[in-house]
Formats: sequence, C-alpha cells, structure tokens
Amino acid sequence: MNTHRFCLSLALLVTAGTAIAQVEKYPTRPVRIVTATPGGGNDFLTRIIQGPLGAALNQTIIVDNRPSTFIGPYAAKATPDGYTLVVGGGTLQYRPILEEVDYDLIKDFAPISQLERSPNVLVVHPSFKATTLNDLIAMAKAKPKSLRYGTGGTGGSLHLGGEMFMVATGTQLTRVPYKSTGPALLALLANETHMVFATAGGAMGHIRSGRLRAIGVTSAKPFSLIPDIPTLAAQGLKDYDLDTIGFIAAPSKTSPAIIRVLNQHIVKIMQMPDVKQKLAAGGSEAVSSTPEEIAAYLKADDAKIRKLVQSIGLKPIPKKK
Repeated sequence: MNTHRFCLSLALLVTAGTAIAQVEKYPTRPVRIVTATPGGGNDFLTRIIQGPLGAALNQTIIVDNRPSTFIGPYAAKATPDGYTLVVGGGTLQYRPILEEVDYDLIKDFAPISQLERSPNVLVVHPSFKATTLNDLIAMAKAKPKSLRYGTGGTGGSLHLGGEMFMVATGTQLTRVPYKSTGPALLALLANETHMVFATAGGAMGHIRSGRLRAIGVTSAKPFSLIPDIPTLAAQGLKDYDLDTIGFIAAPSKTSPAIIRVLNQHIVKIMQMPDVKQKLAAGGSEAVSSTPEEIAAYLKADDAKIRKLVQSIGLKPIPKKK
C-alpha cells in the first residue's frame, strides 16, 4: 500500500470512528422540536411525544412553537446534527405545492417516522336524501353543480377531498368555502350545504350523536376509531385515498445512525397505551414506520397531490417580497 492510500484509509477510519462516537454519545444536550403554534394539532402531537422521547433519550426535549409559514424554512436550514427536529403534517407537506416557499419537503428533510393518521370523513345532514355513495353520485350527475360541499381554506383537506371526489366520480359539485372545519360543519348542521369532507376529529362526535350521517372514510384503509364506517374506496372509488398524517423529521444530511436511534425510540413510543389513548381522544390513530416507509409515503403523496392541484388549475401563490 502506498503512502497516499494509507493516509486516505487512515482518514476514513478516523472520520468513521468520530461519527460512531458522536452517535454513541447522542444526545449530549437538549433536543429541539420545531412545530406549529400552541393549541394546533401538531403542537398537541408534539407534546404527547415530548415526555416519552425525553425519557428515552435521557435528555430535555424543547418544543419550539413557530407560525406555520416559518416552520419549513427554519427546520430545513437547521444544522443536521440531530438537535433540531420537526413535527409536521398537511401544512408542512402541501405548502411547497400550493405556495412558492423556501424549502422542498422531499429534498430538505430526512424523515424519521410517521406518528399518526386521521382520514377525512364524507358526512351529510341526516335529512339528505342520498343514503349511500352510489345515491350521492347519481344525484350529483343528475344535476351538475347543484350539490354544495363546505370546505375550509383553499388547498386544505376539506377542499382537496371534494376535488378528488369530483375527479374520481366525474361529477361537478359547488364549493362553499369557510374559514375552517368548524364553521363548515356548523353550516352543514344548519342544512346550508349538502356535504363536507370533514376531518375525523371534527366529525366523529356529530356522527355518534346522530346529528350527521357518514357516507364513507376518505382513506384507502379503514379507520380504527370508526371501524363501522366503510371507506369510499371499498364502496367503488378504488383510487380514492386521502389521509392526513403527522410525522417527525430531521434536516437532510442528518446522520443515518442518528435517524435510526430516533426511529427506534419513536416506534416504541407510538405503541404506548397512554399515547394511543391521548391521540384517539383527539381523533387520530397512533402509527409508526421505518424512515424508508415514511419517506416513500411522502414522496408518493407529494406526486399525487401535485397532479390533483394541476388538474384543477390551482397555481402556487407567489412568494411575498
């Protein structure tokens, strides 16, 4: 072996040894999790895992609440050393599709694990004549644009759920936008609209009380919190799949060894009975995954929503100067 090769091999060994030592000691200081403002769904999710993750790592976990517009760019540009993580969901996922932003979800983050899932539920007023999905589709086709569906903001799950439904069924509905899920559901309860592709957390109480009737769940897989409600896919819309998830990630280029350490702890945390119970109370199902599984899911979902957004003519909102 010549001197150059020997020196190169020695350097590689030293670098590898340093990386292993860093992982073995990780973490040596508090870990920061960046997430949405207090009171939001991602803040709720982060605080559920905060205690167990801190105990598992034997280190303080700091919840860093920031406005949604700043979370992606801040977390993407953080030092990739395992001390800054991000918990996000639909907003972090879809902002790069709907707006011109300073981060790319797929390129700028190293996913660690999925944390939760909560599909939407297609609900109608109990007095609505259609009692099945086929009835609803037939009504919509008989009188295009006559049926009104309530939504939250443009690009939110209530809106995309309706757009995806129209593409899947070849129907035309009339969108009635509201500020969020709450006002949209209140309008449906007052019989001002015909349907809402509501969040499960917002709709379940009304379904159980009989104030709203569920037609189907928007995810391809059944939802364990309301197992008696069939999916839209099982009722004939085979390609219909809209699932809101929560996940935890680190900046890209974070050591794969650190990602594995965090993943192993997260998988165990999401299986804890009290964690499952707290999430269920908020309308979500505790879920975990490998880093590879959540990365593949995010990539596929990104492509699917981009295709949907393009098909309905939504253009990204220009970046504010």
